[in-house]
Amino acid sequence: MRDAVTTLIRNYDNTGRYLDSSALDSIKSYFDSGLDRIKAAAVISANAAGIVKEAGVTLFAQVPELIRPGGNAYTTRRYAACLRDMDYYLRYGSYALVAGNPDVLDERVLTGLRETYNSLGVPIAPTVIGINIMKDIVKVKVQEAGVTDPSVVDYPFDYMTRSISEVSI
Repeated sequence: MRDAVTTLIRNYDNTGRYLDSSALDSIKSYFDSGLDRIKAAAVISANAAGIVKEAGVTLFAQVPELIRPGGNAYTTRRYAACLRDMDYYLRYGSYALVAGNPDVLDERVLTGLRETYNSLGVPIAPTVIGINIMKDIVKVKVQEAGVTDPSVVDYPFDYMTRSISEVSI
C-alpha cells in the first residue's frame, strides 16, 4: 500500500524526471487536504457500525427485493454477509482516504471482486447503491463534525463504484 506522495515520486523516479510544478501542486494538495482526510477517517472509525447499519436499512428500503424470498440478502447468513461486505468497503475506503491513494482498494478489495460477485450471482447494482449510500452518510457525519471540505470522502467511494460498475458496450 502506498500513499499519494510515494506513488507520485515513484512514477517520476521510474521515468527519471525531476518533480515539476504539476507534481509539486499535487503534493501540496495532498498535504493541504490532510487534516480533513484524517478527521473524516476518525469520523468513519468512530461511527462505522452505525454507518453500515444505516446504509443497510436504507439500501433494503430502496431495493426491498434483496431481502424477499429469493433475494440475495434473504437469509440471515446472506443478510449478514451483505453488511459484512459493506463494512469492508467502508473500512478500506477509510484507508484509501487517509492515504490519498486507491492502491489499498485495488490490492485488498477490488481485484477480481466483480468477477467473484458475478460468479456467485451477487448483483453489482445494489452493491454500488450501498457504497453510494455509505458515502452520503459519511459526508453528512463529516460535515457535522466540522470537516472543512467534506468532499474529500468522495474519491475512495467513487473509485470503488467506478471499479465494480458494469459498463454497457
